[in-house]
Amino acid sequence: MVWVRSEYAGPLAVVLTWLSVLLPWNVTYSPDVSGGSVLFVRFPFFQIRYAFGVPFADAVRLSDPLSAVAFQAGNSIQLAYEVWVVGAAVLLVALAVSVAYYAREKRLESGPVDPVRALGALLGVAGVVLAVATYLLWTRGFPGVPLPVGVVFLFVFAGLLATVERT
Repeated sequence: MVWVRSEYAGPLAVVLTWLSVLLPWNVTYSPDVSGGSVLFVRFPFFQIRYAFGVPFADAVRLSDPLSAVAFQAGNSIQLAYEVWVVGAAVLLVALAVSVAYYAREKRLESGPVDPVRALGALLGVAGVVLAVATYLLWTRGFPGVPLPVGVVFLFVFAGLLATVERT
């Protein structure tokens, strides 16, 4: 069964890659943290932290992966944040490849590596790395249950791109 026609594989790879960097890879609701509840929404390149029950100006905090690692230095979940940085780097490479593919489709398709399969592989690697980061958050004492929302999509997208029939 063919899910995607060959002529649409390239645009699909680009769109799925761009969608992958826009989806949160992890969402965690942490009740009873420092006297309140906190919602963490982690995107590949930034994190939104929303604290319930405080004035809005103080409730929302944005941080990038490197700042988040620095903030967690010495804590049990520092490794999870470091793994997140690796996942973000893989997705940054995928994003760069997809932009190059979008801009120079014919040139990349004539190269030795199929860009659709390469993007599928990069999304799969990012999925594995961010799944490990989620696991580390869960097992290293981060309060709440981390939900790997975007990780599931990364695996689905990688599977779609890996199974596209190319002619």
